[in-house]
Formats: sequence, C-alpha cells, structure tokens
Amino acid sequence: MDLTSAQRSYLTRLAHAVQPVVQIGKAGLTPSVITALSRALEDHELVKVKFQGFKDEKNDLSQKAELATSSILVRLVGNTAIYFKYQADAKRRQVKLPR
Repeated sequence: MDLTSAQRSYLTRLAHAVQPVVQIGKAGLTPSVITALSRALEDHELVKVKFQGFKDEKNDLSQKAELATSSILVRLVGNTAIYFKYQADAKRRQVKLPR
C-alpha cells in the first residue's frame, strides 16, 4: 500500500503526540527489535522508533525494519522513524486515513 502525501502528512501530525516505543541502540536492528516493533504495530498501528545508536545508518536500517515488519515508513524525522501498519481486525483499527 502506498500513501499519498496528504495521508503521510496526516499520519505525521498524529505521530506528533506519540512517544517512541522502540529504540535502536548499540546492538542495531536485532531480531528482538523487529519483534518489538511488530508487536507495537499490532497494538498501536502508528509507532515511533528512536535511533540511539547507528545514527549514520538510520536510512538503511529504517528501510530494513519497514520490510521486516511489512509496515510503511511514513517519515524519518531527525533520529526518529514513524511507521504505520493497518490493523488486520477492522474492529481494532484506531487510525482512519483520509482519501
């Protein structure tokens, strides 16, 4: 699923109030980080990831995390990546994207 620029802007505005729930530190993008990100996306749909380490490689790591979790990298702002993944269960969806 590709997002329009309006949808990306909308998700970025929603993410402004969200605190980072996953951090990528000195160990990098480990399987446990991927698991934590997948679980957070399942619970919240819209998740921020903070890069504590590997700041020089954040572009590559954020794209690898996007592929590993089957999510969408909404935006990379500074050392924070914003990810979105639709909740499979329509009753549990929290985010309604504009068209």
